[in-house]
Amino acid sequence: MKKNAELKWLAAPYGVWAAGFIIIPLLMIFYYAFTNQETGAFTFANFSEVFTASTMKAFFLAFGLALLSTLICLVLAYPLAMILSKMHVSRSSFIVFLFILPMWMNFLLRTFAWQTLLEKNGVINTVLGFFHLPAQSIINTPGAIILGMVYNFLPFMILPIYNSLSKLDRELINAARDLGANNVQTFMNVTLPLTVPGILSGITMVFIPALTTFVISDLLGGGKILLIGNMIEQEFKQLNNWNVGSAMSMLLMIFLVISMIISAKTDTDAGAAF
Repeated sequence: MKKNAELKWLAAPYGVWAAGFIIIPLLMIFYYAFTNQETGAFTFANFSEVFTASTMKAFFLAFGLALLSTLICLVLAYPLAMILSKMHVSRSSFIVFLFILPMWMNFLLRTFAWQTLLEKNGVINTVLGFFHLPAQSIINTPGAIILGMVYNFLPFMILPIYNSLSKLDRELINAARDLGANNVQTFMNVTLPLTVPGILSGITMVFIPALTTFVISDLLGGGKILLIGNMIEQEFKQLNNWNVGSAMSMLLMIFLVISMIISAKTDTDAGAAF
């Protein structure tokens, strides 16, 4: 018991870090969300300003782009993860490393790189011009934002699905085939249900940052396409209205927590059903 009590003190630095960078900022958001900007009095008025037409438009646009980006990541990631899981260990490890390698580079630099590729006189249009093909206006469009989201968040979808597939018991697949199941039936009834935890983890890890991002929409959308993350950023940095910005952040945070709870419940139900 004494040894366990001494070991608990090793968690003290994390407790300090959590208090300083998680708990205190959250308390500040709650404080500003429920107080008046001028008087500091308790109020719900900040939340009424959240439900304006422009804010709701930004939220639903962000939700739609994040959902589409997540679906694209899932469609791309699952086949890639299946291919990787069937490779030799050393070879698959090297390819997984290649997917992780871009994540070591700064997020802003990666997004700036796509801005250089997609702009009017960028690399892509230069190559198209060399082959006498028409230039494409991709930059400052929702398509450019989706492309940036997929590129930046795709590894977060691949890795959990790959992890689930690599831990899959191959004897179950062999048993299904011995019982007469074809490849499609084996995938739909064995492989897919057993990898649902990895899929849900990947969806959560992609959807949440895609929904809250503002850097990608700033750089690849040219500031012309406002998402909910951009609205929150403007309230804090440009309008200096921390109260409304905190109310927006709080409601978005509640939405994300509910989404995570539903995802976890779905994961549990799927595992129990199987």
